[in-house]
Amino acid sequence: MNAQTRRRVFVISVGVVVAAALAYGFLPKPVPVDVAKAARGPLRVTVEEEGRTRVRDRFVLSAPVAGYLRRIELNAGDRVKKGQQVALLEPLRSTVLDPRSRAEAEAAVSAARATLDAGQERVRAAAADAEYARDREARMAQLAKDGYIAKDDLDQAVAESKKTEALRLSSEAAVTAAKADLERAESVLGYSAAEHPAASGKTVVVHAPVSGSVLKLYRESEGVVIAGDQLIDIGDPGSLEVKVELLSADAVKLKKGTPVLFERWGGDRPLEGRVRVVEPAGFTKVSSLGVEEQRVNVIVDITSPFELWRRLGDGYRLDATFILWEGRDVLQVPASALFRKGDDWALFTVEGRRAKLTAVTVGQRNGLSAEIVKGLQEGAVVIASPDDNIRDGGKVKVRSGT
Repeated sequence: MNAQTRRRVFVISVGVVVAAALAYGFLPKPVPVDVAKAARGPLRVTVEEEGRTRVRDRFVLSAPVAGYLRRIELNAGDRVKKGQQVALLEPLRSTVLDPRSRAEAEAAVSAARATLDAGQERVRAAAADAEYARDREARMAQLAKDGYIAKDDLDQAVAESKKTEALRLSSEAAVTAAKADLERAESVLGYSAAEHPAASGKTVVVHAPVSGSVLKLYRESEGVVIAGDQLIDIGDPGSLEVKVELLSADAVKLKKGTPVLFERWGGDRPLEGRVRVVEPAGFTKVSSLGVEEQRVNVIVDITSPFELWRRLGDGYRLDATFILWEGRDVLQVPASALFRKGDDWALFTVEGRRAKLTAVTVGQRNGLSAEIVKGLQEGAVVIASPDDNIRDGGKVKVRSGT
């Protein structure tokens, strides 16, 4: 083979290699994918939310009247019996007189004492008039009996005697009122807190309405309280319920008797419960992100044996999982494998290293898995998280999966 022939063969060979390389470069490459197998197993559809325990029957004891509260000797957790004294209220302490108030009170005492003295003098004058009128009545009665005066004169003497007697009684009553005014004026000085700091009268006793435990003390030290001030919470910590604030969209899925699991409450295993009440009225609550949410209180009874959760108390936190639907032998795939194809659901299966578009009928779903009712066989390999690069019939390369 001469040099020209060899050169021609070399050029042709290089051209073929370059053409093959270009053709290979433009060939579609397999898309790396993660896969999972359609398998049967348990599937549970749930709603999760944080809850708080609370005593079912809670009694809040308040001050029935304004007064001075003596120190409460009870502590949180102490047992009390029905009718037991739990708090004692004394009358409010008198105020301390400032210099001007004291001067006014002393002047009021002097005025009251002068009024009393004047009244006593009027009593003596009225007594003298009454005595004279009685003597004159007696004399006039004797003269009328002997026929020396007319009966009209006797009647005038009798009327004058009754009038002076009434004036005497009125003066004595005025003296009694003056004494009361003097006592009232002196009491302002005598019952000042600076004079009698420990003075007390009758007390008001607050009794426990039921037997139970002290849950909370709103105030322990003595001091002034007004009517309606909360003092003590009493209840039975062995009778707990759980209050959960659910979104209204989730609350409508619940009904009385819906099973609930309580986790992360501090025990070794979850507790069981049942929904007792879904309150009919919702309320607006602002989330930590500043979003207004409509929420509904759901009350749940704990059905697990008391020995398992006896260490729980009022206001303890736990996570509540409401079981909306549960199946034990359900064909399922990862929820991320599903996507919408028109009005239906679809997914990609892997057959012979190629993706195949498969329409399926989906049943129940939770955040991780979805039930396949129709369109897929057990053991089929599906693409776990398909993206826009995957096409029906396109080549794929399994990167990871089961």
